[in-house]
Amino acid sequence: MEAQTVPDVITEIHRWHEVLSSLPPALSEAEAIDRITALEELTSAAAAAQARETLTFDMRRRNREAEDGVSSKKQGKGIGAEVALARKVSRARGSRLLKFSRSLLIDLPQTYSALKTGRISEEKARAVAKETDWLPRDKRRQVDERMADRLAEVGVGRLGNEVRALAQQVDQKAAVEHLERCTEERAVSVRPAPGNMAYLSALLPMPQAVAVYANLKKSAASLISTGESGQRTQSRVMADLLVERATGQDKAEAVPTEIHLVMNDDSLVAPGDTPAWLPGFGPLPAGGAREFVAENEATVFLRRLYVRPEDGQLVRMDSNRREFSGLLRRMIVIRDDVCRSPYCDAQIKHADHATAFATGGDTNWDNASGLCAACNFAKELTGWKHESTPEKLIVKTPTGHRYETRTKPIDARVSENDAGENDAVESQPELAKRGRYRETGQAHSPPLKRRQPNDKPLSRRDASAVEYLFGEQIRTFLTTKPAG
Repeated sequence: MEAQTVPDVITEIHRWHEVLSSLPPALSEAEAIDRITALEELTSAAAAAQARETLTFDMRRRNREAEDGVSSKKQGKGIGAEVALARKVSRARGSRLLKFSRSLLIDLPQTYSALKTGRISEEKARAVAKETDWLPRDKRRQVDERMADRLAEVGVGRLGNEVRALAQQVDQKAAVEHLERCTEERAVSVRPAPGNMAYLSALLPMPQAVAVYANLKKSAASLISTGESGQRTQSRVMADLLVERATGQDKAEAVPTEIHLVMNDDSLVAPGDTPAWLPGFGPLPAGGAREFVAENEATVFLRRLYVRPEDGQLVRMDSNRREFSGLLRRMIVIRDDVCRSPYCDAQIKHADHATAFATGGDTNWDNASGLCAACNFAKELTGWKHESTPEKLIVKTPTGHRYETRTKPIDARVSENDAGENDAVESQPELAKRGRYRETGQAHSPPLKRRQPNDKPLSRRDASAVEYLFGEQIRTFLTTKPAG
């Protein structure tokens, strides 16, 4: 594909960016609507241009690697990750954008033309690409041609249904094979939702999904009719039944599973307002976290984590092992929360070396990064480089671009306190819902001195953070004695 040469195109794009950023408001309602329409068409044209440039980058990289003697199997590795960084999205989304660009320009010319001229949105173009990605190339172009006149006339949902129906019609054999492949891809996933909730999603064959839903609905209706549901609505009863049946527990609130909940001592044993944090999923209000710890019927363990008083970062922890494992790996996961690569929100799968072990990188806290599997594999490709400290990660790509992400301090109170008040090493409790309020002594923390019954209560000023956290106040708050 020959890309048209445009002098100073980057300068021109930046000029338009400045013009739009400083655009004064419209002077009338009609003008405002006209501007919205024009900007939407411009957004579509920009999406088409991004798709074209993405495919251009893909082809030029592959051509160069072919000239350099790279095997065809290895050509193009890491392109999706570079696209993701350029577009400030996760690596998984970058790979999807790369696939979409290929489909749009190679297999769906009518859809690409409609997007480029602003007649349809990028969302519609994605719907066409998604509903035809399992068809052979000639059949995809056939569907694209026959749907050309409908692209701008219908909504996204209707367009997707019509494209899917036409695709199944033009190649019934491929449609059946696609259905069988989808059945093999059934899975369960979880992702954060607003309000400290989470979406638990199950991708199932249609008959199985309907059967699960119908069973939960019938059981919930039975509990409501017998008065056993309390004040819960049918939806809430269904949700509780799902948890109880999936975990085997008696009550949905008592989850016998290990969950890491990180919160500081002010929020745990005092009415502090710093949110607790579920690594990989996000914040939990301090008040809600205190109730979670105190009222949970499942067992809770307390583990002490120490941070630097200067910046709230977890302290260094060295290891002579080849792999990051045990408590060191756990601390890496708690520190990084989700994949450490810029813009990637995937769950951490690998705790690995920023500087490879084979090239002299140490298996220690400074050289550690929590990454998803894809980002970890991408950094091993030629031209990629990661530079890590506990405070930040710098990613350098084969094109010479540089991306940086900073580590969020685990103790947010540090920036709020005066430097003189941080004269002791602070501690963070990691709470796991497993066991009933037991203290766990680990090699990375100092031994806990037991207080005698006649000792006076420790004040915040007189006690170290560790003594204060595991002293009488914590025992009073949890209303139970620690296990001996």
